[in-house]
Amino acid sequence: MRILGVDPGSSATGFGLIEREGRRVRHVTHGILRPPVGADLSVRLNFLHGRLSALLKEFEPEVAVVEQVFIASNPRSALVLGQARGALLAALGQADVRVVELAARQAKKAITGSGAADKAQMQLMVTKLLSLDKQPPTDAADALALALSYAQAGALADLPIRGRQRNHRRAMTKALAARAVGLGTHGAGKTETPS
Repeated sequence: MRILGVDPGSSATGFGLIEREGRRVRHVTHGILRPPVGADLSVRLNFLHGRLSALLKEFEPEVAVVEQVFIASNPRSALVLGQARGALLAALGQADVRVVELAARQAKKAITGSGAADKAQMQLMVTKLLSLDKQPPTDAADALALALSYAQAGALADLPIRGRQRNHRRAMTKALAARAVGLGTHGAGKTETPS
């Protein structure tokens, strides 16, 4: 399964693609999409949409993990980030790629063990986990961390997250049973495909 991580930004959008085969995870590619500096917002959004669309066509990921919007202190920054994120989500929708949203703190916790990890810690752990020769840029490392978080969760990543329930074990058991039926003979030797 190919998993694309996307760390949205209007001036720099990180992306990272990994492939999971069983328990093995391997790095495919990563990078940063940088729209033209000083260009109008519409030009920057079109750039992000076009470049991500080209990546999707070339690498054909099955799922994309996009960082959830956090509450920014500057309303204008939050609005521009939301617009950039919208352009990226539109490209993913157009390519029929399943989208999963993940909070930055969740990815940090999954990769480093601390939801408050800094950028340097994230770069170091991503580099080690993927056996990279050199550290990726911070935006690309964040995107790779999003993809890794999803890959590490395995079958649990597709379970629905609901509010606090008294009997969440029953809901999880039911979801796993339904998934096993959908995969055939208890999922033995099957590769997960997007729904």
